[in-house]
Amino acid sequence: MKENELILILDFYGQYNQLIARRVRECNVYSEVVPYDISIEKIKEKNPKGIIFTGGPASVYGEDAPMCDKEIFNLGIPILGICYGMQLMTHVLGGEVKRANKREYGETVVNIDNSSLLFEGFSDENIFLMSHTDFVNEVPNGFKNIGHTNHCPNAAMENVEKKFYGIQFHPEVNLSVNGTKLIRNFLYNICGCSGDWTMTSFVEESVKNLKEKIGDKKALCALSGGVDSSVAAVLLHKAIGKNLTCIFVDHGLLRKNEGDEVEDIFRNQFDINLIRVNAKDRFLSKLKDVTDPERKRKIIGEEFIRVFEEEAKKIGKVDYLVQGTIYPDVIESGLGKGAVIKSHHNVGGLPDYVDFKEIVEPLRSLFKDEVRLTGLELGIPENLVYRQPFPGPGLAIRIIGDITDDKLTILKDADSIFREEIANCGLNKELNQYFAVLTNLKSVGVMGDERTYDYTIALRAVTTSDFMTATWSKIPYEILEKVSARIVNEVKHVNRVVYDITSKPPATIEWE
Repeated sequence: MKENELILILDFYGQYNQLIARRVRECNVYSEVVPYDISIEKIKEKNPKGIIFTGGPASVYGEDAPMCDKEIFNLGIPILGICYGMQLMTHVLGGEVKRANKREYGETVVNIDNSSLLFEGFSDENIFLMSHTDFVNEVPNGFKNIGHTNHCPNAAMENVEKKFYGIQFHPEVNLSVNGTKLIRNFLYNICGCSGDWTMTSFVEESVKNLKEKIGDKKALCALSGGVDSSVAAVLLHKAIGKNLTCIFVDHGLLRKNEGDEVEDIFRNQFDINLIRVNAKDRFLSKLKDVTDPERKRKIIGEEFIRVFEEEAKKIGKVDYLVQGTIYPDVIESGLGKGAVIKSHHNVGGLPDYVDFKEIVEPLRSLFKDEVRLTGLELGIPENLVYRQPFPGPGLAIRIIGDITDDKLTILKDADSIFREEIANCGLNKELNQYFAVLTNLKSVGVMGDERTYDYTIALRAVTTSDFMTATWSKIPYEILEKVSARIVNEVKHVNRVVYDITSKPPATIEWE
């Protein structure tokens, strides 16, 4: 990436900080989320083309209100303040922020001045998401009003000379119509960005940098078969070839045929040095009679570490340990203030006593959707790149109660049928996550004029943009009917299928 193609996003504890960064990148401009109190020296070092202040829950008059260094307004860098960011800009630069008599929340009609570069191509009235209690009552000297609502006299403002802009609404959310266009206008019309952030350029630059960094030294990667570790492995392989070794710990809790698919792709298609450890019996032995989901997670995490360590010791000394850390992990662990080893499978940290010098995280600047695009750029099959999100402990937390080999077989077969039928009807690209759960409920049924007493399978499918909230998916009845009939007829020891119609919240996406 070019040094001058960077937008810094100062986070004032906004709930949409990652979303703003993603929207900027969708416009082909690289962005980074940094703490609101980042030093002026660090900003100068990063040399951004523009700065965005996020929203946040605070009031500028609060005792603990987050404040950036005021010197930021003297750097000559364009700034866009969103919600609290607009109020902060107003407060620091001499305008007036007041408490509103009525909180403004939800989709709101905003009347704007579309002669502003920020609103180029917009109509006079637009729908944006509002979420605020305080508002700008008087804009600072040098600013003019470029937007208002029925309840907010200054919904947008600009200082053309200094390239400072403030908006009281949230353009980054889907409920704001043409919100990404507004962000694009800021990037191109005001910051003068050229837009060179693409996955092609990322792959080329990453391969070049990894070759220079690692050279002919050895690297080791823990390969789970998930999207992140898979893309990281192929990227490293493209850079250093056979100097990369991947250890694939197959705990037997993957979906039907998944272990074989992972091995085939990485060993045969990419010719990567792959060590597959078939540890199903070992994991099932440790999980025998365990019913508590948290205990399941801890046992699987700890056992994974033990297996990985044993295999790593056979290899001997390596110079680099490869991890599939992605940007949300970095943000959520403190905006990059401290390097931490990402928990493999989200259930336990990799052992710190494997003999390596340094951790390599080639995807740490990417969001999930960018990781997938990178995977396609590298030639990884689409079915692996876009495979369903899968919990670290695997099917262990989709089997309610104790785990046995027979139960695993039941769930794998039922889940495979569900996923197959969703793909057959073309819904696999519309649903964000869908899977089967083996409940610990048995009920009476009738099959072939005989009484049965067998398990109930629950089906789950959700639609979501961020996995923080999710809506249950309205799959057509005829598809659910076909899935149910196939599961009951083809999977032994199942005589009932139910469909989960609970959204998140109040439920979670997974059952355990």
